[in-house]
Amino acid sequence: MGFREHSAGVRRILGIVLAVLLVGGVAVAVVAGRGEQGTGTGPGTATKTVRGVVGSEKAEFFADPEVVEALAAEGYTVKAETSGSWAMEQLPLKGYDFVFPASKGPADELRRKTGAGGGPIRPFYSPLVVVAHGSAAKVLADAGLVTLRGKSSGTLRMKRFLDAAGQGRTWQQLKGAEKYGELGGTVFVSTTDPGASSSGALYLAAASYVADGGRVADGDAAVGRTAPLLRRLISVQGAQQTSSDAPFRDFVSGVGNPLVLVYESQVASLLMKRQGAGDLVVLYPDTTVSSDHTVVPITQLGREVGELLVSDARLRKLAVRHGFRPQGAPGEFAAATAPYDAHLNRTLSGVRQAPVPTSVVLHALARRAQGGS
Repeated sequence: MGFREHSAGVRRILGIVLAVLLVGGVAVAVVAGRGEQGTGTGPGTATKTVRGVVGSEKAEFFADPEVVEALAAEGYTVKAETSGSWAMEQLPLKGYDFVFPASKGPADELRRKTGAGGGPIRPFYSPLVVVAHGSAAKVLADAGLVTLRGKSSGTLRMKRFLDAAGQGRTWQQLKGAEKYGELGGTVFVSTTDPGASSSGALYLAAASYVADGGRVADGDAAVGRTAPLLRRLISVQGAQQTSSDAPFRDFVSGVGNPLVLVYESQVASLLMKRQGAGDLVVLYPDTTVSSDHTVVPITQLGREVGELLVSDARLRKLAVRHGFRPQGAPGEFAAATAPYDAHLNRTLSGVRQAPVPTSVVLHALARRAQGGS
């Protein structure tokens, strides 16, 4: 029985229940599209239902009513469930049409698992950044670990920062930190669980690349050279989240560590919603990794939706509104985010992209960082 066959009261109740579940962080289906299973295009017509698993950082995109409408206009209802990108490998994917992890590594593994044919579909990407509160950014700048560009953005000098992290430097050892009661303990960047989430794994890839003199990890010997540092970067954090959404929400709420690794898209989306950034400072690591959000189609329907995200101008515009950079269209992101230049490095000036190791090596980096062998 479809929604149209229910009474208006039941529809309202279902909407309230879904909203409560989403706010509570429960992994439920996010429905993008409308209408019954079937064929046809245009608003208000029947649509083809497409099921997918997406990274949590894309949940709001697929839940956006305008994205719902744009997909429905092309004849699709997308039912998306969320998962950490690396955790997708462990999911039973029978009955799904696509998976949409946050980067190439898990996408490659998922392509092997599902036997997906055809080339990869990468609608958009987002560099990894570190968000800091103003007090933390200032202290790090005074210590030479950060170069600020105004009050709201700057560059994290990765080599110096990793040297400090490797030595177990504390905030109390940095000049000026005593002025801020919220700064205490070891200096570190909070990340997601690198064994379950793409952003955490990519942070290790960038750190390994910088620490090993600009060499991309390519095997056991390379992993071993940086394993002690990576272990320190992870062990100091304690319990980690499996997706990037919760740590960013905590940071915006003023909870948790003063330095958090997030996707630039999360910051850009917050700014474009004009929700208020407070004293948020966006630090672009001088050596970082861009996260190529990659659709892995399992069925033809999944491929159609993935290709639509690339080709449809309206969906690309909506992706930009959610902070993502469309592949091959840098001008679209730059134009939309021009009012937020104080926070965003729209041209990624001074940012070097580190090569990403193979998925096998990424898994090895994560295992060693978490104390495994």
